[in-house]
Amino acid sequence: MSDFHDNVRAAETAMRAVFPATPLQRNEHLSARFDADIWLKREDLGPVRSYKLRGALNAMRKRPDQRLFVCASAGNHAQGVAFMCRHFGVKGVIFMPVTTPQQKIQKTRMFGGENVEIHLVGDYFDHTLKSAKAWCEENGGHFLAPFDDDDVIEGQATLALEVETELGGAPDFVVLPVGGGGMSAGVATWFGGRTRPLFVEPRGGACLHAALAAGHPVALDRVDTFVDGAAVGQIGERPFALLRDVPMRDSLVLSEDRICTTIIDMLNVEGIVLEPAGAMAIEALGDLGDRIRGKRVVCVTSGGNFDFERLPEVKERALRYSGIKKYFILRMPQRPGALKDFLKILGPDDDIARFEYLKKSARNFGSVLIGIETVKPENFVRLFADLDAAGFTYTDITNDETLAQFVI
Repeated sequence: MSDFHDNVRAAETAMRAVFPATPLQRNEHLSARFDADIWLKREDLGPVRSYKLRGALNAMRKRPDQRLFVCASAGNHAQGVAFMCRHFGVKGVIFMPVTTPQQKIQKTRMFGGENVEIHLVGDYFDHTLKSAKAWCEENGGHFLAPFDDDDVIEGQATLALEVETELGGAPDFVVLPVGGGGMSAGVATWFGGRTRPLFVEPRGGACLHAALAAGHPVALDRVDTFVDGAAVGQIGERPFALLRDVPMRDSLVLSEDRICTTIIDMLNVEGIVLEPAGAMAIEALGDLGDRIRGKRVVCVTSGGNFDFERLPEVKERALRYSGIKKYFILRMPQRPGALKDFLKILGPDDDIARFEYLKKSARNFGSVLIGIETVKPENFVRLFADLDAAGFTYTDITNDETLAQFVI
């Protein structure tokens, strides 16, 4: 383990020639909210707006004679590799999923310039990874894995060294977002038993949680790509070797809609732009309660590569999760005054966000899709009680994922 710490220190020294340490900031808003000493390690403020630059730099600096690097990435690792290809003057061939947000694709091109070429392949990261490895085998070059690589893990661990240097010691807890596991394994290994690492994943990509339950890495049946920076179907072998003893209670899983509430909160309250993966560590604080009360806690905000074209969707999901926006199908009588009767039921804080007839050929009744946005969840208790009293028939479809895909 002494070799690991020495290697991390050497990597951190090399990084100072490329970029300064990312800020470690105490957050008053979160500290007061959770009655703890909350600090944010702002990896979203690095040169490529994520921690991925660290692993790419460390792996590439160890191969000074290599002129071609190949990688697969959902966006952040790609940007780190592109940045370092330009820095070292080498060529990079970067494979990205077709579903990667345009903002990340454009930034990768900007960072790499003429030193990189981009291939968009596959709907999911694991498909992209297979294509990248196949291309590398045919054309040569060094495949630079996004997380399943010892040099990458050491590079990502440098953020822990920076945290400890800034604080003058290890924190009580460090909350880590998990994708393929490279950063979380590196940070946890650096701190050892001196701090308690907590690991956070999106429900649609909880590959560490699945591996801990099984005792070995397993492939998820399905991956939700919304949290694109953590949408990985199977944790890396090397990271899991370092994380296999993590207690299940320290492996937290959050719904994608819930993560959206933190993106909106940090944007509105703090003016901090976070991508979904970058918001996970902060949102997880709500599950920790007494465990962190009075403790010093560092949350790693792992990335800020957020495409603002996604903001309407993020806001929509946050409102639905918070219980202040609902959708329902209303069976509306086809008679004069029926709509007026319905409108009278709405309260002063109830706003119609969607109103659409789904079937107009019925003679006596028509089905209407209605979206209502209000200011507090309790307003829906009153609204639905009044609808029942008035004899209206309706179905709440807010949490029906299948219906939502077609009509919301």
